[in-house]
Amino acid sequence: QGCMGISVSSTPGAEQRERQQRAQAGFGGWHSGISSTHTYVYADEAKCDQHMETFLRCIDASGGSSENGFSAIKMTALGRPQFLVRLSEVLVKWRRFFYQLAAEQGQAGQPALGIKLELEKLQEALANLGIATKEESQQWFTGEKLGMSGTVDLLDWNRLIDSRTKLSKLLVVPNMQTRQLEALLLRFTEEEDLQMHRVLQRLDVLAKRATEKGVRLMVDAEQSYFQPAISRLTLETQRRFNGHQAIIFNTYQCYLKEAYDNVTVDVELSRREGWHFGTKLVRGAYMEQERERAARIGYEDPINPTYEKTNEMYHRCLDYILEEIRHNRKASVMVATHNEDTVKFTLRRMMELGIHPSEKKVCFGQLLGMCDQITFPLGE
Repeated sequence: QGCMGISVSSTPGAEQRERQQRAQAGFGGWHSGISSTHTYVYADEAKCDQHMETFLRCIDASGGSSENGFSAIKMTALGRPQFLVRLSEVLVKWRRFFYQLAAEQGQAGQPALGIKLELEKLQEALANLGIATKEESQQWFTGEKLGMSGTVDLLDWNRLIDSRTKLSKLLVVPNMQTRQLEALLLRFTEEEDLQMHRVLQRLDVLAKRATEKGVRLMVDAEQSYFQPAISRLTLETQRRFNGHQAIIFNTYQCYLKEAYDNVTVDVELSRREGWHFGTKLVRGAYMEQERERAARIGYEDPINPTYEKTNEMYHRCLDYILEEIRHNRKASVMVATHNEDTVKFTLRRMMELGIHPSEKKVCFGQLLGMCDQITFPLGE
């Protein structure tokens, strides 16, 4: 079965994005020159449980020392990093396929939330590719109550591989190298499926403790080849625990070119499902490592080209979230920055939008002692 019904090169950078996520041989042991900076080295599941116990003690300490405090965790401490790479590969592959289909419908280059695939054309494309007959794909969409308006957007598309459905076991996508169709979860083993459930179980334990202690739990962002999986697992946890207030906070790195798309898509998901959106915004901590890896493996640098572009991205993402707070009060943001201009920008926009500090929808974070001339005035 060839994938002649679709041009696999029609979306710029599609093959490069897949390279970015592809796991290398021996990755699980942190070989092949991949630095483990800021990342936990996996030993075994018992070690992950020990990390979870450490995080629980941190949550207890935060709950005992302040009201509505914060505690931070790292996903690479709660599961095998190789699993996170594998899951990220699956998620990126599925999203890339969506963009390929969008290009076939003349929507290449549109913002993520602006793409609306016409359902009838989508079903024709899936049939031409040999992925599903029109009757089969109709069952997919009607079974998940998707495409009711005649179009399918990225959030609808992602629902097809949601952990709450069983469709992902049936789905195939074009392989960029062989130009053949292959199972979406071809390299996702039963053991990796178990690892996903173990990570979610540990997150569940931490989220329950944070809820009990009145602590907001921030899931740190990590390298881009982990991040799709980290964000997906964090969103699963937000669905469960952010029903009444933002307990779980996802982290978005604004030095990434795709940061705004990621923020807007996740905010829209929280709107549709009715939970509180919690986020920490950072500029990013892995620039040299990301660029070195991109050059070595041969995919497009995921980092914004200049510091100024990163600043623009940060303020754009932040302003979008502040507007969301203004309109429905179901979002919260940790502005994690040492940049004085960004702090002033945030305070000015809060005043303009009528967001009062007493609402505790906007918080600021700096490393202790790193920028006291900003931290102390904020505390007052």
